[in-house]
Amino acid sequence: MVPWLAHDDPFPSVERALNASSGAPGLLAASADLLPARLYDAYQHGIFPWYSDGQPVLWWSPDPRMVLKPTEFKLSDFLRKTLKRVARDPIWEVRVDDDFAAVMGECADTPRLDQRGTWITSEIVEAYSTLHRAGQGHSIETWYDGHRVGGHRVGGLYGVSFRRMFFGESMFAHKTDASKIALSALVGHLRRHKIEMIDYQQHTSHLASLGCREIPRREFVAHLKKAARETQISWRFDKSVLTDLLEKRPPTQAP
Repeated sequence: MVPWLAHDDPFPSVERALNASSGAPGLLAASADLLPARLYDAYQHGIFPWYSDGQPVLWWSPDPRMVLKPTEFKLSDFLRKTLKRVARDPIWEVRVDDDFAAVMGECADTPRLDQRGTWITSEIVEAYSTLHRAGQGHSIETWYDGHRVGGHRVGGLYGVSFRRMFFGESMFAHKTDASKIALSALVGHLRRHKIEMIDYQQHTSHLASLGCREIPRREFVAHLKKAARETQISWRFDKSVLTDLLEKRPPTQAP
């Protein structure tokens, strides 16, 4: 039985999530609300919301967990060529937090294979935007012709951050590899800060092609607890982080 959380109820232990033999492996709890305080508390315990319009808020903590270690990020030959062009050509720009809610909207509106509609509801946008305003949510955006009037956002991603942990939520692209450019910039930035792990929740073949892999939930939660005790990183950067990534420069202790 999945517990129903009243307004002030704490989350149950992630070990109580439904197992692989159930019809919903990883499902931990349900609630009527998606208050920002509960949302942030969820991430600190390795829990995230995922549900559709008309459903209660469903909270998940799957086992295993899909993660990307920045040092294991895979650059295909084609993507490497693209990043070299982006790094040197001023027509390309990487922006951080230019318009967080707009990035969420683009992610919600982008069609995806084998997926009807979107889980990024107006309630989700409102809750995550509150985290963003508190400095706990960030968007990484790929802009084309961005230095000129009429430049536009062609790809990006958003996620939740606290201390030395980043949780990737969704990406979109309106130009070939535009979302991968944003992800590459994120990886380059996190490598500069010696961040060891990005959470991507559940397995997909696309994520696996980029170097993501599954680890046991207990290993993920142990790392999360460690990362939560460390210092917060800066979220000011630009596409110069791509040069470090392309040249495989070792991570340095960034301020």
